[in-house]
This record gives sequence, C-alpha cells and structure tokens, in this order.
Amino acid sequence: MPTLRPSIDVWPVTEFRANTSSVLDQVHETKRPVILTQHGRSTAVLMDVDVYEGLLDEVALVRAVRAGEEELAAGKVIVHEDVEARIRARLAK
Repeated sequence: MPTLRPSIDVWPVTEFRANTSSVLDQVHETKRPVILTQHGRSTAVLMDVDVYEGLLDEVALVRAVRAGEEELAAGKVIVHEDVEARIRARLAK
C-alpha cells in the first residue's frame, strides 16, 4: 500500500480547486491518495481508481473469508463428496 507523505499528500480544498489537474496527475502517477482538508480538518480522500477498485476487491475477499469462517464455526459445512455429487448432477441435466 502506498505510504502517505503529508507534505505532499494533504491539500486544502481551496488549493485543490486551483490545482485540480496537477493534483489528479499526482494521484494517478504516484498511486498515493490525497487527503483534502477544509477549515484545517480532513474532509475527503482522493485516490486513483485502480487503487480504489483493488481496495474494494480486497474488502470483498475479506468479507467472504469472514462469512466462510462464520459458517464453518456454525457447522454449516458440506463434505467434498456431497458437493462433487451435486455439481455432477447439475452438469448431467
């Protein structure tokens, strides 16, 4: 994951408005997010779309693993042979 360097990656909204194109170029080239501030407080994060989509994929994977672990802990399991039999039955139709 890219690391933040606050002196480069934090922009006040007013400066962002005045330099939108260069900030977008920076985000795209460095793949680092930019934190936008308003009245001295963090208000939004601007990030490269590929990095964002990668994060969404990672979150989906973590959620799927967590759901699987919960199902396993609850005893909601199907043995391999039963799964294989179900798949073969569906394919035979």
